[in-house]
Amino acid sequence: MRVPLSWLREYVDLPATETGRDVQAKLVSAGLEVETVEQLGADLKGPLVVGQVLTIEELEGFKKPIRFCTVDVGTANGTGEPQEIVCGARNFAVGDKVVVVLPGAVLPGGFAISARKTYGRNSHGMICSSDELGMGDDGTKGIIVLPPETEVGKDAIELLELVDEVLDIAVTANRGDCLSIRGVARETAIAYGLPLRDPALLDVPGPNAFGHPVQVSDPFGCDRFTARTVTGLDPEARSPIWLKRRLQKVGMRPISLAVDITNYVMMELGQPLHAYDRNLVQGTIGVRRATEGEKIVTLDGVTRKLHAEDLVITDDRGPIGLAGVMGGADTEIADHDAEDGANASTEVVIEAAHFDQVSIARTARRHKLSSEASRRFERGVDPLAASAAAQRTVDLLVLLAGGTADAGVTEVIAPSAPHTIAVPADHPDKVAGVVYGRETVVRRLQEVGCDVYGQDELIVTVPSWRPDLADINDLAEEVIRLEGYENLPSTLPKPPSGRGLTHRQRLHRRVGRALAGAGYVEAPNYPFISEQVFDQLGLDADDPARRVVRLTNPLSDEEPALRTSLLPGLLGALRRNDGRGSHDLALFETGLVFQPRAEQGVAVALPVDRRPTDEEIATLDAALPEQPRHVAVVLAGAREQAGWWGKGRPADWADAVEAGRVVAREAGAELIVRKGQYGPWHPGRCAEFVVVVDGAERVVGHAGELHPRVVKALGLPARTCAAELDLDVLEQVGDDTPQAPSISSFPVATQDVALVVDEFVPHTEVEAALREGAGELLEGIRLFDVYENAEQLGEGRKSLAYALRFRAGDRTLTVDEASAARDAAVALAGERTGAVLRS
Repeated sequence: MRVPLSWLREYVDLPATETGRDVQAKLVSAGLEVETVEQLGADLKGPLVVGQVLTIEELEGFKKPIRFCTVDVGTANGTGEPQEIVCGARNFAVGDKVVVVLPGAVLPGGFAISARKTYGRNSHGMICSSDELGMGDDGTKGIIVLPPETEVGKDAIELLELVDEVLDIAVTANRGDCLSIRGVARETAIAYGLPLRDPALLDVPGPNAFGHPVQVSDPFGCDRFTARTVTGLDPEARSPIWLKRRLQKVGMRPISLAVDITNYVMMELGQPLHAYDRNLVQGTIGVRRATEGEKIVTLDGVTRKLHAEDLVITDDRGPIGLAGVMGGADTEIADHDAEDGANASTEVVIEAAHFDQVSIARTARRHKLSSEASRRFERGVDPLAASAAAQRTVDLLVLLAGGTADAGVTEVIAPSAPHTIAVPADHPDKVAGVVYGRETVVRRLQEVGCDVYGQDELIVTVPSWRPDLADINDLAEEVIRLEGYENLPSTLPKPPSGRGLTHRQRLHRRVGRALAGAGYVEAPNYPFISEQVFDQLGLDADDPARRVVRLTNPLSDEEPALRTSLLPGLLGALRRNDGRGSHDLALFETGLVFQPRAEQGVAVALPVDRRPTDEEIATLDAALPEQPRHVAVVLAGAREQAGWWGKGRPADWADAVEAGRVVAREAGAELIVRKGQYGPWHPGRCAEFVVVVDGAERVVGHAGELHPRVVKALGLPARTCAAELDLDVLEQVGDDTPQAPSISSFPVATQDVALVVDEFVPHTEVEAALREGAGELLEGIRLFDVYENAEQLGEGRKSLAYALRFRAGDRTLTVDEASAARDAAVALAGERTGAVLRS
């Protein structure tokens, strides 16, 4: 929200010496986030005056149209003679009043003006556009043409209000009242302890039976609708300079007088309005839910297909506007300068209504149509300001457009009671840990507009412009922020010594360090996903990973669910980095995934004035989804770079499997790796990770090369590999107690063995049998060769060569002992896998 300081001073008598920076400090202390203070015209230096074009000579022989003009600037040039100026703009004519900058002036950006020869003529100054003066977009894209009654020679800096300060406030979602000059003025008045001149305090006539007919069919979606009519508007009337400048300062573009007035009142009071051409409205104005599939052409010229939940404004023909979002083209106000200027609107119906916040937010998001009106309705608009805003609009149309206010006043109001809250007078004291006292609490609540009664227990009636004050803690926050967050005592907690990180946190950090040491780069991602990604990953229709927790109010409609896997985010990061030229990638992430419970509970709000009880915490935990921590890696491109040291090699499925082993080693878990097949992985290049939990095997993850269909669907590099494991289960079965290495003084006995097995037999099964059969003398085992040759081994057979290391802790092993252990290992492998010694 952009707030000009000059506009703010109309409602609060700030000290003349107060600057925008001073006001910023006060508002920040009161809890508003004032991001910047823009100094308009800070580097602007005159003379900048009003001139009248006397003659225009078209210069020929140049690539673009050039005009040589003489302009009367009065005595501003010191001589009273016409000023000669060369100009390339075409949107002005002889007799027009324009803004002229004379030699010696400096325009925004440090652009100094001097007399110079250009296009064969001497030019003494410049005729200015709004962009050149830093005024913002005025809709003309050309020279500023002033009203005919403007005095020649008048100081244009003062006329156009070019020097000002504008506060840019980042308004949070709960403070819709501050999306208006009125709301910010109220906060400023409180911060300075000054009275507020409320612009909404107007004499408003009561409703009667003579106004434009209105029928509200959905009182929940629209609980208040005010309609006023103004006739006899002068089609030649234009927005005055002060009105245009205020709109430009708050970031809006002037359009036409009627539209500018509705925008002005919206920025002033925070109440969105809409003006309909009365001659284009057919019959009764209605408010209802749309019929599924209905269509409307909005003011931006887009034909929109409506949803059954959309709230629409209608007449006898059908929808004429998306309620609270944007009006329809069928009843648009026609300006005299438009193509159909002959049919300029002379009679308008003003709509000032109050719509349901959630309904407007969903409609705006559904149609991807965020407007100034929808931004305000989403955050909460003062329902009692509608009639005042309509009256303010009528007054300005009468004043500036020469209209006549129709006697009819239509108001449709759904009955409602003011919101009251019972709060102990010392509740803010308990929340803040500061003794404010009852008088301070009452005074601060009254300053924000609350009616307060009672002694030890206060009965607080919340003002209509603060729908965010819903419970006692909201009231406590108001007291605390107005008393100053900076005045809260700062007390550092004193944790008991010797605790440090939890076991889970230590494992999380160790895994991250181990993967980083293995060459992976951590890439944390947002936990939001699209459900379409499961199709791209090739998951079965009944895969548990498809059961997701959906967000009620997602940041993006394209990603409305919480992730059940880390892979979608990591693969997206890999795709983005590959698209930006980084082709050799190894990324990892450790994070939570979210699995809905079979029975979903309802979360309760925990107290803030005391520690929640164990039962309250347990109830809250039971309402949350399961949130196990996973770890995942993705790889693409080269795993080892080529250079003078060698050829290098690409990343493959074995690297992904090894990453799983690295994680298991850090957790102290015994990981079983065997052939698997699941979802996004290539069925012939997928490993399954298994651990034993309470005597039963449990799959904790997969690793390998992704299926080509998945690679294509996600736009990934060819042969992309990935792995994902459940880190919590590894922690559960692991024993990460540090083990000192046993160093023997006796020599090792090495035996190599080559076994021939069927090609479908995984080497892990062979290795497990060898390990068990060799017994306690086996110190280590390593697969060092895989050989396939149909002529030597037979069709469908392969040879696996292992190096076995034997050692005893109390003696030197004899050859017979090592050979016996080897033979036992081979025998068990043959029994279990059909392995035979290769001759």
